[in-house]
Amino acid sequence: MTVGGYQTLDEELKRLKTIERPSVIAAIAEARSHGDLSENAEYHAAKERQGWIEGQIAEIEDKIARAQVIDVSKLSGKQVKFGATVSVVDEDTEDEARYQIVGEHEADVKSGRISVSSPLSRAMIGKEVGEVVEVNTPGGVKAYEITKVEWL
Repeated sequence: MTVGGYQTLDEELKRLKTIERPSVIAAIAEARSHGDLSENAEYHAAKERQGWIEGQIAEIEDKIARAQVIDVSKLSGKQVKFGATVSVVDEDTEDEARYQIVGEHEADVKSGRISVSSPLSRAMIGKEVGEVVEVNTPGGVKAYEITKVEWL
């Protein structure tokens, strides 16, 4: 994953542990004070939320533990690889697009970040400026010409 992706995960983990976890514990304590727990909807909702928060914390801690953080600013080269920001032109429509190849959990197409395991990324990896890549899409095969490879 990129340094930015690691920082985002770390911030989310801190938020869950310092804000969400104490908040749900207080909600459970409040609901318990209302008496009979078997028919207490507030208590059951708070317990369910606590389970979800603990699941999120465990998942993020696992991702962080297994992460291999790569500082993209120290990479270079002409070939497309993980971390590269690639500009492409759709050969049919002449539409231009720019994507950074990132880890799976960092992907956000609207922000121009695509997963390293996406079909477009897999097609581009190892290619250079001027090469054309073909990608199978639900609407058929799309061809993109790589116009620029940057390391930001």
